[in-house]
Amino acid sequence: MKYIEFPKNRDFDLILLGRVAVDFNPTDYFCPLSESSTFKKYLGGSPANIAVGLSRLGNKCGFFAKISDDELGTFVENFFKNEGIDVSHITRCRNGEKIGLTFTEILSETESSILMYRNDAADLKLDVSDIDEEYLKKASALLISGTALAESPSREAALKALALAKKNGMPVIFDIDYRPYNWKSLDETAIYYSFVSKNSDIILGSREEFDLTERFSGLDGTDKDSARYLHSHGAKIVIVKHGKEGSTAYTNDGKSYSVKPFPVKLLKSFGGGDGYASAFLFGLFEGWSIPNALEFASASAAMLVASHACSQDMPTAEAVREFIKNAKQEHGEMIARNE
Repeated sequence: MKYIEFPKNRDFDLILLGRVAVDFNPTDYFCPLSESSTFKKYLGGSPANIAVGLSRLGNKCGFFAKISDDELGTFVENFFKNEGIDVSHITRCRNGEKIGLTFTEILSETESSILMYRNDAADLKLDVSDIDEEYLKKASALLISGTALAESPSREAALKALALAKKNGMPVIFDIDYRPYNWKSLDETAIYYSFVSKNSDIILGSREEFDLTERFSGLDGTDKDSARYLHSHGAKIVIVKHGKEGSTAYTNDGKSYSVKPFPVKLLKSFGGGDGYASAFLFGLFEGWSIPNALEFASASAAMLVASHACSQDMPTAEAVREFIKNAKQEHGEMIARNE
């Protein structure tokens, strides 16, 4: 069964809205951040990583974003251009706002953390005037990242894009992507996350993120109840991620499909989620079944947690297929499937 119908013959498969940042990942890892002295610079921010992932897989992406008017802004803009991502609606801040910076700490294969600098962050200056309906109508779908809802004017820009997408019959994807930075309280977060999730067709998040989204719903915190609740508000697919325990996609016909992580030698414990999202959405754009899209997503996630970068190391479709083939030869045909 095909759960999502994407409009055909559009210039873009997906327009994304939200955080574009710069990541600094240590090359002297497996030690505290205080002892790391050498870093590699990468494009960062969950929606930015997803855009790169989709572009590497062959999809066409546009983007609504604000970036800093400096060399770091030039760096991310040029990176997008080199990946074939449209930058016509990525604009520069004019009041000195700076692009968000993320320093990562890789203590071990399973223990990582991030230190974000997001004071007066450029991405949160996206304004309602930046949301162009004619540009949005060129896409088959819209993705909103939860971090875009953390402050005004970005949250109003995101809500305008959501309303215009609904007006024009475009599927909306909500990547919850909770980061405590910039939010004033959990109650404030829950208000906006709940509203957007109830107006989205596909919602992706961890169990903890769904708990936050449902803070006022009275639900008991089970995956099935979360899915049933969102399906009652119009969602087609709800994906709940449980890290090393795998993830499950719940569809609005009452079915569920689970996938386990592929076995890999971990380098870090972050970055997999963006590879997962881009690969799963690629599968949906291609018209695949949910199990096949989930398997592809799990493989991409595994490749990302085994690599140093996120955006820079997003795989091609051929690389993901080769990874799956080799993994199945080594571990068995159903290695990633729970169904």
